This record gives sequence, C-alpha cells and structure tokens, in this order.
Amino acid sequence: MMTSLLLMLAASMSTATINEPLPFLSPMFGDHMVLQRDKRNTFWGWTKPGEKVRVTIGGKSASGVADDTGKWVVKLNPPPVGGPYSLKVQGSQQVELQDILVGDVWLCTGQSNMEMGLSQALNGKAEVASADEPQIRLYMAPRQYAYAPKAINAAAWKVCTSKTVGKDGWGGFSAVGYFFGRELQHKLQVPVGLVAIAWGGTSAEAWTSAGALRPLSDFNTELDQLEALQQAKADPIGTYNELWITQHNAGTLGAWQKPESATSDWKATTLANGFADLGMSGKKGVVWFRTTVDLAMPPTGETATIALGRIQTADTVWVNGTKVGSSNGQGQRVYIFASALLKSGQNVVAIQVFNTRGKGGFAQSSTPPALKLADGTRIDLAGTWLGKVGGEIKQGGPMPKDGEPNPTIPTVLMNGMIAPVSPMAIRGAIWYQGETNSGRSYQYRRLLPAMIADWRKLFGQGDFPFYIVSLAAWKARLAQPSEDGWTELREAQAMTAAKVRHSGIAITTDIGDAIDVHPKDKKTVGERLALIALANEFHEKIEFSGPTYKRMKVEGNSIRLSFDHVDKGLVAKGGELVGFAVAGDDRKWHWAKAKIDGETILVSSPEVPKPIAARFAWAANPDCNLYNTAGLPAIPFRTDDWKGVTADNK
Repeated sequence: MMTSLLLMLAASMSTATINEPLPFLSPMFGDHMVLQRDKRNTFWGWTKPGEKVRVTIGGKSASGVADDTGKWVVKLNPPPVGGPYSLKVQGSQQVELQDILVGDVWLCTGQSNMEMGLSQALNGKAEVASADEPQIRLYMAPRQYAYAPKAINAAAWKVCTSKTVGKDGWGGFSAVGYFFGRELQHKLQVPVGLVAIAWGGTSAEAWTSAGALRPLSDFNTELDQLEALQQAKADPIGTYNELWITQHNAGTLGAWQKPESATSDWKATTLANGFADLGMSGKKGVVWFRTTVDLAMPPTGETATIALGRIQTADTVWVNGTKVGSSNGQGQRVYIFASALLKSGQNVVAIQVFNTRGKGGFAQSSTPPALKLADGTRIDLAGTWLGKVGGEIKQGGPMPKDGEPNPTIPTVLMNGMIAPVSPMAIRGAIWYQGETNSGRSYQYRRLLPAMIADWRKLFGQGDFPFYIVSLAAWKARLAQPSEDGWTELREAQAMTAAKVRHSGIAITTDIGDAIDVHPKDKKTVGERLALIALANEFHEKIEFSGPTYKRMKVEGNSIRLSFDHVDKGLVAKGGELVGFAVAGDDRKWHWAKAKIDGETILVSSPEVPKPIAARFAWAANPDCNLYNTAGLPAIPFRTDDWKGVTADNK
C-alpha cells in the first residue's frame, strides 16, 4: 500500500466536490440514436427511490422501479428493424426522444489510430464531403478518466452527415469506425450506430477493471496505489507523469499556473534558453515558464490559438489559470482554446515542461512562438519570460514509470469511459490499440484477453464479437531479420484473436507508414474489420482472413509451411515471394527464398543447411507480400517459441 506521505500529498491536491444530480435518463439515450436489434435493450436513469418508470417505443412498453440509490432500470425488446420511432420515458419526469432507429450498435474503441478522425484519413476531405449516411448514427464519448466507475459520460447522438462526421475530436468521428460502419450498413441494409470511445496514447490496462487486473499480478502495486488515492479522495490522475509531478513538483503543489501566484523569485529567461539558464540543460525534471500578454480589448471570435513549436518531452499549458492543452514527444505544439479565456488587460500564460529524456526544453525554430487571435492578430511570444525549476529527477531518485502523456494508469478509462456506456445493448466492439503496450508484448498476451472478458462481463450480453486491428507497419525497414516489441505485440494480438471466442483480427502490415505511427489509409482497415463481421457474425460466405499459418514440416534443407484461409490459392503480390526467414540450431535468422507449392510454401536459405524454424513478416515494418486470392495479407507468424525481447517486461 502507499505510504502516509502519498496519502498526505493526495489529500493536499484534492478539492471539495459537489455531487451533481444524476439525470432522469442516461445521456446514452437521445434523439437520433440506434437501438440494438434482436436483444432486450436496457434503459436506465435516476429518480426518487421507489418511483416507477415506464419506457414505450413502437407499441411496446415495460416498467421498472428505482432502487434505494434512485437508479431505475427497464428492459425492453425493441420494435422491428428500421424506424424512425419515438421513445417515451415516463416517471417523475417525461422525456420523449425522436428519430430512433433499430439496427446494430458497435463500440469503436482503442487509442489514437481508432480516435483519428475521418478528415485526417486518406482522401479525408472527399470522404467527409460524401459522408451523408442517414442510416448511420454517431456517438463520440468525451475523454474522461476516474478512479471508480462513473455513472455518465455525456455526449449526443448525431445523424452521420458531411457536417457532423468531420467535426469535433481529432479531425472528426473515428475514420476506422466510420468505414467499418459504412461497409456494414451498405451490405446489410440495416441502421448502424457507432459509439466511439477512444483516446490516443492510452494503455490496455487503463481500459481494464481492477477486478480483472488483480489475477494477472502484474499491476498490484499500481492498484494498491490507486486504492490509496481513492481513499484519500484525491482528484483523478491519468498518467504516471502526473503522479510523479503531484508528489515531486513544487509548481503543482504551489499552483504556479494561477495568475495570482507570486513570481518574485523567478528568473528572467527565454523559452529557447530556459533550461540552460536555470541549470537544467540535459537534466530530467520540471521547468516552469510564465509570461504576461497585454490585450487592449477582449478578443472577438470563438477561438484563439497558441503555437509553441517543438518541446522535449512533455508540456502542459495554461491561459489565465485554465488548462488549454498538453502533449508529449517532439511534435509541434498548437493548442486551440476558447477566446473567452482571454480578457482586456494582462493575460498570464504558464507552461510546465517535464523532461524525462534528452536535452529538454524548446527547440530552435524559424517560426517563433505566438498567440494568434480569431481576427488574425498575431502576438509574438519569443521575448522575455520568467522561469523556475519545479523539480529535478535526481540520480537514483524515483522516476515515472513511463512517459506517456495520456491515461496509462490501470482502470481509469474502464471507469471513466466504458462503465458509463454499459449495459447498453450492443452488437460488438472493434479495437485498435497496442502501440502503448508494445514494450510489454508478452504481458499483452494475458492482458488483452482479460480486458475482453472484463468488458463482456460488464455488459452482460454474452461473448459479443470483439475484432482487433493488428498493428500497422511502422519504423525504418531493416536490412536483416531482427527482434522487436512491435512485432511481438502483433503476435499477442493474433494469439488473442485465435483463442478468444467470437474474436478476429484485421491485418495491416501492408498499409502502414514508416515515419508516421498514424497511417492514413483507414478505409482498408475498416473494410477488413467489416469482412470479419460479415463472415462470422452475419454468416456471409466470404473469405475474411489472409493466409494463416497452420503447421510446418522440415524437408531436407527446406521447410514446408501449410496454411488455412488460402481462399482459392496463395498469391505473391507484385512478384517474387518475400518476407520469410529461417534459422538453424544456432537460432540465427537469415532471409529465405520462398516459393508457392499448391497450398503450401517452401522456404530455404543456403546459409542455413539444417533449418528448424521459420518466420514471416517478423519485423515492425516488414517487406512481405503473401496474400490469398481474396486479396487479404497473411498474418505474421513464427514457427518457433524462442524467448522474445519483451518476455520479461512488466
């Protein structure tokens, strides 16, 4: 358990909270929504204990009584597929929802590659312009993390149009989710509801409950820590960086982001030289910067923008005491915020930079940092700032567990974003996540199945379909066979899809980007996920998977590999078959020559006269071209079970 020091620190940062009244009807239900066909739908909300609530739709009604906490639950079979219907909820209040459809509801979940909006995808502008799909309805859950299950995560259902799909979030509604839903709607001709619950940079354990994590034993220290924070009534924290800062950063403990915070002992500096001027060049820790911007009149327009260039490693920015953004890594910092935060007179901009590696601080840039108002006015921020060290990570001192900017702490997204959606009736879920866990890929073999079981238990609808996107190709292509966690994470995903009931995997090794972890071709991803659903959930007689390794046999100086899902045959797309490697007893890998022989492949290398194992596409960015006649890429595989590079990572 955590020490009393942590309890005191947590208590010191906690704020008094007032429990806001819960709504009569959960915001998961609203105009334009889709109800799940062929299942009893659960409706819920809050009213006075003991009060009766009736739900009516399409001539069908059911009632429930609020329990001692005031929560009421009503279960009702929906009317026939289609609509639109109106839905009435009657009790102490009366709510009537309009334009309700009945069809299939899918959760679109994961981290940034699921969160990435349609306008950011390949041909995004054209895709958004043509996205008038009235039979598709969208619900984008806002980001929210919590130490205990939250009751609500409020958003609104929207009809999918060119005006709604490209707005909000990171470029609009999930591109993968949209393409998946569009393919299903067009093929099945039933309404589709898409519930996007995604957050970039997040870990799988953040999406999993404490009850599901405890049996794994890998997260007990963190779970004990969370229990201590919860008992101390601490404000929720989503990352290990934040936890370190909470305990060790004088700036956070002293509220240096507030305009009224004293700066008499701060040092004059610039953003470019701040780390050096304050003695933190090359050191790990927190450095704060503040400046004052004078405005003659309140700004017009809805939004303003602050651009700060590149920062090493993580930053958080406040304007007049209100947080306007945070980032991690060395990407450009551009934060858009409400103009209402600004005022005539003095405006305080505060920046906290947390360096966990490398030199730290602001990178030199040809474009100076600036505040840009809605009317186009640009205010240069490259001049004199005030700086102060908030905390240094001393040699041998406590270090954050990781450097992720977004929620990575166990359970916080299960509690904040998944729990409020359950037990809404759904058809299934699609999942694009794993990048954050790629340093602990062997652990993911147990973690992902545990998370899936956890969600299925929470929703109480049996083993609903759960379809996984395999990590896309990324990083520089290597000249020789190698080992890495990215590849082992793909293996963990494939193992999960193979052994967990009603799951499947969409392979994306052929649509990645060596220099961008967010490849833009999300249409192919969504359509491959839809193939899995059409074949397995809706029983269409189509091929839904690329070639899948089945068995091997050593034949002299060659290995013969056999496959399932060959469709009408194996295909070497674009020419000679590539992507295979073999090894002998020395366990040293060499590229292999490969040739298709019926529904098998023969692999060999003159450098390995006695091969005992083979691999295919075993690289973060593999050069591989094995497909079946359905045009689907083979699932990366290895025939060996030799210890991987992430086997001992927790």
